[in-house]
Parts: sequence; C-alpha cells; structure tokens
Amino acid sequence: MSDIRDLVERYIAVWNETDPAARRAQLDALWAEDGSYVDPLAVAEGREAFDATIGAVQAQFPGLVFRLGGAIDAHHHLARFTWELGPADGEALVVGFDVAAVSADGRIQTVHGFLDKVPAA
Repeated sequence: MSDIRDLVERYIAVWNETDPAARRAQLDALWAEDGSYVDPLAVAEGREAFDATIGAVQAQFPGLVFRLGGAIDAHHHLARFTWELGPADGEALVVGFDVAAVSADGRIQTVHGFLDKVPAA
C-alpha cells in the first residue's frame, strides 16, 4: 500500500509541476512509456500526450493546485482516490475521482478519471 500511496502522491505532484522540464522528468519516472489517461474531457496515450494534457489544464486553471481529497483506497495493482483542484488555501473548484492501475515495473499504466464537481460554464 505504501508504494501505491507514494505513486499517487507523485501523480498529484506532477499535475502541480509548472516547470516543463521538471514535470517531464517526474513524468518519465512515474508513468509507463505506453501509459494512458482518460477522463470526460481528455484522452492521452503516452507520455507526450499526458504531459501536454497537464500543461493544458494548468493553462486553463492558472495558479490553482491539485491535492488529494481523502484517503487512497488500494488493492493489488489498483488505486482509487479523490482529488481536488482549487486555490492552495481555499475551497475546491473542481473535484474528481481517479482509478489508477500500476504496471509490473511499478509505474502508473492507466488512469481513468471522473469529474464530480466542475465550475458552471
């Protein structure tokens, strides 16, 4: 469980890394080369696409930060967790729920995301 908790915490940290080179280095260490990400608004196949997705989200929500929204529930190679996006010291503007699968080499292989709370258009 501690290994998966560490992976999830590093996953959240990648979403908050605004320096492109540092983010890519963290992503390369964390994410399987052929890893995939899918949520209601995005599909990213591979590290390049996932990195671009994070950059686009950061551009859309400048200055906001991701944080875990509660405990991480994990078994075998799977983890589910709630996350929040908002001001560092304020109420969450966006809340989501992700399920991550870890590959045999200990990297994140897939993330399936769901949005529970989104700002009004």
